[in-house]
Amino acid sequence: QVQLVQSGGGLVQAGGSLRLSCAASGSIFSFNVMGWYRQAPGKQRDLVAIITSDSNPKYADSVKGRFTISTDTAKNMVYLQMNSLKPEDTAVYYCHAVRGRTDYWGQGTQVTVSS
Repeated sequence: QVQLVQSGGGLVQAGGSLRLSCAASGSIFSFNVMGWYRQAPGKQRDLVAIITSDSNPKYADSVKGRFTISTDTAKNMVYLQMNSLKPEDTAVYYCHAVRGRTDYWGQGTQVTVSS
């Protein structure tokens, strides 16, 4: 059974930085895609960033230039470095992975950016 365990997040002032971490139970090479989504109150869950198995990152327009997704294959970790945070980045962030036709999700972590 695949598990994605998240850490990081919290409260930060606008302009600040946070790093989210996601630990996968098993080699991340087994996943086709890994990434991060977020869901603000009353809104749908939206893509933030993904990274493919060939290490090709893609970002939502709203976070380009501010967020960076990366992996550590030795530790089976995926990270989301978030810089220049804005109040509109406030949401619950979810780690996500796809293996074949199966989606896996982390437990979610709250990120709150105060103005």
